[in-house]
Amino acid sequence: MTKPDLPRPRRSDRRALGQRKERLAESFLIAQGLRSVARNHRCRFGEIDLVMREQDTLVFVEVRYRRSNRFGGAAASVDTHKQHRLIQAARDYLMRHPTPLACRFDVVAIGAADEIQWIRQAFSLGF
Repeated sequence: MTKPDLPRPRRSDRRALGQRKERLAESFLIAQGLRSVARNHRCRFGEIDLVMREQDTLVFVEVRYRRSNRFGGAAASVDTHKQHRLIQAARDYLMRHPTPLACRFDVVAIGAADEIQWIRQAFSLGF
């Protein structure tokens, strides 16, 4: 017997949930020794959830939450299309905030019980 699909939460509820998961990810990364630089950098290409710094590296962090692994889970949802948009948004960020630091992309995947999977250097920058 399968469970009926639950109604999809309203947009404002999803946004609040996303913000809570971003704060959870940020706290986790700070506990791992990273320093917070910026949150929710928005531009025409999309949004970078967190910009952090780890020693001499600027880290662009995509936070993904999924209640289940039904379609591959949170980490699998960062497909090549999403990666391309994140790269474009990072370029925009770097044009506005030039830095000599090396850069990388990390993904923080959060599951239903708030288990955290930190994928360092999840994909390459291409610049």
